[in-house]
Amino acid sequence: REDLERLPGVGRKSASVILATIYQQPAMPVDTHVMRVSKRIGLVDESLSSPLAIEKVLVQYFSQQELNYAHHWLVLHGRYICTARKPKCAQCPLKLSCRYFQQQKKLRQ
Repeated sequence: REDLERLPGVGRKSASVILATIYQQPAMPVDTHVMRVSKRIGLVDESLSSPLAIEKVLVQYFSQQELNYAHHWLVLHGRYICTARKPKCAQCPLKLSCRYFQQQKKLRQ
């Protein structure tokens, strides 16, 4: 990771993507989708604002074998189901345990 981050333009997220995808090393890249989705569904506290703080919480939820895939799961969930402007809660398999869905449900009552 340190060697990758020394390269121009490569930060923690890019280094994590390279480690997880190319080298199959456990890493949790935290990008905009991962931040939004993990906060919205309740995996991390909404007050967390740094990608590193969110990463430290998220790695506790996944096994070492799952970690390389977890980033992709969260990104894809954020792109296609838990979209930024209008989440598709009716289609979401996580809605029963989702913080956002539960909040919206209370507001409609």
